[in-house]
Amino acid sequence: MQLFFSAASPYVRKVMVTAHEKGLADRIELLPSAASPVKRDKTIVARNPSGKVPTLLLEDGRALYDSRVICAYIDAQTEEPRLLPASAGERFAVLTVEALADSILDAALLARYETVMRPKELLWTAWYEGQIEKVDSGLDALCEQWMPLLSGPVNTGSIAAACALGYLDFRFPDKDWRRGRGALANWFGSFSERKSMRETMPHG
Repeated sequence: MQLFFSAASPYVRKVMVTAHEKGLADRIELLPSAASPVKRDKTIVARNPSGKVPTLLLEDGRALYDSRVICAYIDAQTEEPRLLPASAGERFAVLTVEALADSILDAALLARYETVMRPKELLWTAWYEGQIEKVDSGLDALCEQWMPLLSGPVNTGSIAAACALGYLDFRFPDKDWRRGRGALANWFGSFSERKSMRETMPHG
């Protein structure tokens, strides 16, 4: 398998943490890319119309995207450990947490683009603040509703949540997301010690 990647992408990190947890990271060749929300990498566009990372290329020539699809595919390659539960109730709970974590990431990325890509004289403060509000409400939901699931066996939801929190530390170091969310902060501290998380620290 080959993966178009960016070392700073939290969505790529989700995929690689999943691959490490499944013992399949060494089967994935990382392909450098120049993905950007403004100027797209045409090499990726040829395989994924959105031009986004991560994009996974399979041995039979198929391309898979986005991160949720790729993580599900990687999980399906081996029986254990199962990151997406088989039973419907548990499975859809995990998928919901993964979607919630991705919504936190989506908002965080839009906030970052507003400050680092838009010309300063065109900065839309209300837009930025609106995205940060989405981040905060998502974090509150993780804390108030989903700590039992996060604290259970590792799954695609907990991986996505950890990567979202890691992205906040990476790109928003001045944001004190831990204040008032002690249980979530403690969980993240422990989860970050997993080898899969240490092997995929973002940079760039």
